[in-house]
Amino acid sequence: MTLLRASDYKRMPWKNGGGETVEIAIFPPGSSVDDFDWRISMATVASDGPFSIFPGIDRTLSILEGNSMALAIAAADPLMLTVESQPLPFPADVPVNATLPDGAITDLNVMTRRSTFRHVVRRHFGLFAGKAGGNATLILAPDPLTVSTGDGKEQLGKLDGLLIEGGLPFTVEAGQNESAFFLITLERL
Repeated sequence: MTLLRASDYKRMPWKNGGGETVEIAIFPPGSSVDDFDWRISMATVASDGPFSIFPGIDRTLSILEGNSMALAIAAADPLMLTVESQPLPFPADVPVNATLPDGAITDLNVMTRRSTFRHVVRRHFGLFAGKAGGNATLILAPDPLTVSTGDGKEQLGKLDGLLIEGGLPFTVEAGQNESAFFLITLERL
């Protein structure tokens, strides 16, 4: 188990230079935005514009904070995402244009190299019991929560993460208002 504190996340410019991304975790460790096998990050999107292109990458996007964002993926009709929307998977190597009808948002971005990994992102509420799947499961807490495993308990603060490997069973206890949290499963092909 690896606790990932939001205060320790790495900040860097977007690949297209249009904003800033906050890197939560990357594999292999020390890889760049050009050679990762998987990458989990957050970004504040403050203006309309195109997404960065990542050849050979699959991506899933979720809204963490803010009202809404419309995504036109590969010139299709725009899809509206809100904090209530399910995570949206799409290829990261096609043109995507974002429109912000109600102001800035913060998103959760999960990417895997199509030839080596796949991922699943699910949004859950309240009490959850499960087992780390694939090669690793990352729990991201938009609001504080507690994660229990056979190794003990971890208190996650706002936007902290917990990386669990090896099929370890765990239980998530969300705060009093049963806030949402994200389970990200990463599996090597």
